[in-house]
Amino acid sequence: MNFKQRSEREEIMDNYDGSKETLKAVLKDITRVNRILGGNSITVDAVFRLIRENRRESYTILDMGCADGNMLRLLADKARKEQVVVKLIGVDLSEDALEIARKASETYPEISYSKKNILSDDFSDFRVDIVITTLTMHHFKDVDILKFIRQFIKLSAIGIVVNDLQRSRLAYYLFQIFSLIFIKTKVAKIDGLISISKGFRKKELETFASALKGVSHIIEWKWAFRYVWVMRKMRL
Repeated sequence: MNFKQRSEREEIMDNYDGSKETLKAVLKDITRVNRILGGNSITVDAVFRLIRENRRESYTILDMGCADGNMLRLLADKARKEQVVVKLIGVDLSEDALEIARKASETYPEISYSKKNILSDDFSDFRVDIVITTLTMHHFKDVDILKFIRQFIKLSAIGIVVNDLQRSRLAYYLFQIFSLIFIKTKVAKIDGLISISKGFRKKELETFASALKGVSHIIEWKWAFRYVWVMRKMRL
């Protein structure tokens, strides 16, 4: 396996055509991995730093690539605890994933879901304070990533939080061991390894950042083998 460059292999979930029950099981595996390895808290902590820096009566937060909506429910729980008023919007390409998300979010009236494509659909009717994306950016080829992020910059009034994987030989082999114990579905085991091979090095993220205008950037490594890339909108 060559880790010098990002892999261009497609993941099974990129063009998933299996049953909804299998999809639900795979998403449950992904959620479990994020919970055990602390991946969820990376996004939640970054979002609430932006909130504390920008006091408002309420906040609209858009999760691009929301899958089963787990991150939005975590944000809703945190907002309720801290008495912060939020409107949370989940966007995904998979209608099956959105159906799973809607059912799991029935007790969260502050969450809504929409099927859209970030690269081609119209978001002009969205009024968003913060855009987040977790384990989604690595699905895009380099040529599309700047377009992907520029859409976020246009949409957000406060900032953007990107949480994605570090491309690392060590992470790849540790994941193989981890998956034997904690991952049940074959799809999640296969895609997890492909995802790592499609992840990023810090210099690559810094190169993307240097081409973006209107935002300041902080890129930090986090356990386990993640980067959090926080962009703050510059005040004119």
